Amino acid sequence: MNMTKDMLSQEEIDSLLKGTEDINEDYVENDVVSEIEKDTIGEIGNISMGTAATTLSTLLNRKVIITTPTVTVTTTGELSYEYPIPFVAVDVKYREGFEGSNVLMINVDDVKIITDIMLGNNEIDTDRELTELDLSAISEVMNQMMGSACTSLSEIFMKKIDIEPPKSYEITFDEGRETLEVLKSSDPIIKVSFKMIVDDLIDSELMQLIPLEFGQDMVENLLGDTSQDQDVETANSMDYEDEYNLDSPNNLVEKGIDSYNATIEETPIREKEFDKDKKDPVVIKKPQFETFDTDVDVSYNESIDLVGDIPVEITAELGRTTKKIGEILEYGPGTVVELDKLVGEPLNIYANGKYIAKGEVVVIDDNFGIRITDIDNSYGK
Repeated sequence: MNMTKDMLSQEEIDSLLKGTEDINEDYVENDVVSEIEKDTIGEIGNISMGTAATTLSTLLNRKVIITTPTVTVTTTGELSYEYPIPFVAVDVKYREGFEGSNVLMINVDDVKIITDIMLGNNEIDTDRELTELDLSAISEVMNQMMGSACTSLSEIFMKKIDIEPPKSYEITFDEGRETLEVLKSSDPIIKVSFKMIVDDLIDSELMQLIPLEFGQDMVENLLGDTSQDQDVETANSMDYEDEYNLDSPNNLVEKGIDSYNATIEETPIREKEFDKDKKDPVVIKKPQFETFDTDVDVSYNESIDLVGDIPVEITAELGRTTKKIGEILEYGPGTVVELDKLVGEPLNIYANGKYIAKGEVVVIDDNFGIRITDIDNSYGK
């Protein structure tokens, strides 16, 4: 007998194990999280990430698209099997509105690309090693994104929601079991998957991992206890079936006749009750207004001495320009910054930040001054 033919290969063993895990995952998903809860969590993620995408687009000055999420239920073990490679995990903890945390998992290369864009680098280098600068940059990006997402969530849940400054780690899912609170438990985890696209530079998956209890708490805060609603609906349906038993035609006929007779007897009573609710006729009159067509000359040109001593800050703007963060970081003593004003061009004059006039630079003794050449006609209106 050839024992070799009866032995399973490593690929077959892995396939069997994977199949078992899939069965367990289906069981967990169908047994723990209802379709209503999944749809609600998906809609919450869709709204919050829509706002976060706008924030990311502003930070990167690039077009950012985050698609409608897909919600599934998984476990730490399943995630470790599906994603053995390292990820950048951003731990986001709530400090107001909710109690708990969730983790955002981002591809390492995507983090490098986002950092290079923020620093204004001309070339995107994904072959380099991930540095502390990358982790700090993605932490700040997520702080801004999730901060704006909290604003949307505050409107949805009608209460203030805020987060602590996020922390970023380069880890695998196995390592995350010892570092991240969400992955330490063996309980099921809600995985919300988004497709993130940034111009033609990024086209990958962004994962949000939410503890099961935390996700269900969000749904309950938004919709109430869905399980109780389902129980009430089921109970009402059972009461209706008991009262009108479709399996008994005689019973249905008897109840139909009794119901018809009761309706006839109750009709006059309902008409009387309706008559009691009738109110007296409403009397409509034309309104009488006082006449204000007088020729009295009212003058309001009084002295403004009362406000004459209020200080107003006058500012003359030499010019403006816009630079990238990477260019500003390279500034040092002797750096020349070119402004948008031409030589001899009038300068803008502001009063408490409001534009009022244009002028030209003059020198008074040892001080600069500005001579007004044009007054804004709309000022003071």
